Amino acid sequence: MGKKILLDKINIPGIKTYEVYRQNGGYASVEKALKTMQPDEITEEVKTSGLRGRGGAGFPVGLKWSFIDKKSGNPRHLVCNADESEPGTFKDRFLMEYIPHLLIEGMITSSYALGAHLSYIYIRGEYMWVYKILERAIKEAYDAGWLGQNILGTDYHLDLHVHCGAGAYICGEETALIESLEGKRGNPRIKPPFPAVSGLWKNPTVVNNVESIANVPWIVMNSGEEYAKIGVGRSTGTKLISASGHVKNPGVYEIEMGITVEEFINSDEYLGGMIDDRPIKALIPGGSSVPILPAHLIYKTATGEDRLMTYESLADGGFATGSSMGSGGFIVYNDTACIVRNTWNFARFYAHESCGQCSPCREGTGWMEKVLHRIETGTGNMEDIDLLWDIQGKIEGNTICPLGDAAAWPVAAAIRHFREEFEYHILFPEKIKNRDHYVAEPFESVKHLISKQTI
Repeated sequence: MGKKILLDKINIPGIKTYEVYRQNGGYASVEKALKTMQPDEITEEVKTSGLRGRGGAGFPVGLKWSFIDKKSGNPRHLVCNADESEPGTFKDRFLMEYIPHLLIEGMITSSYALGAHLSYIYIRGEYMWVYKILERAIKEAYDAGWLGQNILGTDYHLDLHVHCGAGAYICGEETALIESLEGKRGNPRIKPPFPAVSGLWKNPTVVNNVESIANVPWIVMNSGEEYAKIGVGRSTGTKLISASGHVKNPGVYEIEMGITVEEFINSDEYLGGMIDDRPIKALIPGGSSVPILPAHLIYKTATGEDRLMTYESLADGGFATGSSMGSGGFIVYNDTACIVRNTWNFARFYAHESCGQCSPCREGTGWMEKVLHRIETGTGNMEDIDLLWDIQGKIEGNTICPLGDAAAWPVAAAIRHFREEFEYHILFPEKIKNRDHYVAEPFESVKHLISKQTI
């Protein structure tokens, strides 16, 4: 397997505790940063590394840090977005559960770089057992002098708190997260102003994902230049992938950016191929909100090049023939999977999680769920497919936050690549009503039946 940055020490017995973490080089980046580096030097190293936000957007982390307002004199804050609520994604939970001090070390070093003296980890409410692990680890860090006043005898001080959300997907969006952290309803804010200027309590704020912050200690210790040597092009470093679906070895993997999708799925070092060696039918490479890829676009791009595990290659061709790395929620489907049911299931989620602030999202997600339910249960009609296409097009790009896009993209891609399956549900309702809804007919037989039907 390739280079390990985040999971290199994950299997050391007791690494969850402060003593073992410290014995294995833990908190060395804090020592180096506070004793030998200026805050701006750390930001420049992160810029040089090419590290991109690992929560889904992929925005350069160092560049985001450089936007923080340092002229106003207002207090600055770092907020870790641990509200891992994207269906299919569970890699941040893995980090926090098994090596919590890595995140805390990253928070201290990153807070120092930003000039923040009060920082937060905002964790989703369903992760209560992880919340308790972080609370214990933070107490250990306070007791050992890594948090609080005059850290390592310097004039730098930092208080770090964990805040539990109430299980709202919308609070994964940074401004909704900030609203929730302030004790309000988690509704996204209109931008500008951006959090870097007016965030938590109207103070300059940076919001970064767990995986993003956990990379900072390695970059400080080894340099941004060394980090940039890992990966391919603008997709530098390693990436945590949450793999699930019809594969032999689901789980959390750390990969070097640039390996092929085919190697990741079929190599014994990673997912080990498909369960029962059935044909692959579809792939969602970045969590439920990104477009689904059909079989012929999984291993190769539309131009015939190998599809790589990089931001650029997964998005090659735009959403017509590509997808997105997103949050790294890698969901693999074999030929028995029902794409219509899968799309309806996602639509139910987004309809439930919409905050209701924007009309296109509030109304559109509900309508998509209802229409998809009709088709999935064998009571739809052919006009419903075009209706779905029309609804998703009216949602995308017309909402305050990206939840509307996240709801629209899976529907658009499913229709674009698997329209025959939608037609099958409509043309053969008796087959739909009588089948086990968790198992679809193999896709090739679906296409055969459609070709024989006169519409």
